[in-house]
Amino acid sequence: MSPANKKTPYRVLIADDVLETRRNTRLMLADNPMVDIVAIAHNGREAVELAKKHQPDIALLDINMPEMNGFEAFKAMHQIFPTMACVIISAEDDNQSFRSAMNVGAREYLVKPFTVYQLNNAVKRVGDIVKMDREQADVADRLRKQRVSYLLQLAHEYSKSRRTDDEALEVFEQLAANPQCELRWLRTLAMLYIIRQDWLKLQVLSGRLARQFG
Repeated sequence: MSPANKKTPYRVLIADDVLETRRNTRLMLADNPMVDIVAIAHNGREAVELAKKHQPDIALLDINMPEMNGFEAFKAMHQIFPTMACVIISAEDDNQSFRSAMNVGAREYLVKPFTVYQLNNAVKRVGDIVKMDREQADVADRLRKQRVSYLLQLAHEYSKSRRTDDEALEVFEQLAANPQCELRWLRTLAMLYIIRQDWLKLQVLSGRLARQFG
């Protein structure tokens, strides 16, 4: 397989407070070429800290861990890394635990003891979801950047020709919707509001300018 076609392994974090489970899970994944174990945690809080450092694609989390359980740990991780996926591993084989795992966004639920086949297949299914989600996110990001580039092109043209019509107003308002909008476009929008005597919108924009640049 050529380097260009070589698949990148999924970065995996394992978190369990039982040493034997951590060791067995790592050994089960050792021969999987699509897995790169980047961190192993002893409890939920450590898992969150290691996730911040190593940015895993997939987290294998036990439910019952000290300091922070698996559900709490995943919610904390997911806030930081929205595209990260989770496999809950648990000794609890009941509907309530399964529903709780799904409610926090877990993609798979494995009941201990699980086999090598079950673990690797769960990781593959979750990995496929991660890949699809990231591809969709990349497409959305490219489209967003293309739209911003187009709006900026229009903004330069409309500013140069001093347009004050509805179409120009819409362009500058769309640029202003971005919290990181450049000051010059906010100033241009403020001038448009003055020209059009839209005092309410001008007041709102003035408050934003004062907070952001005052």
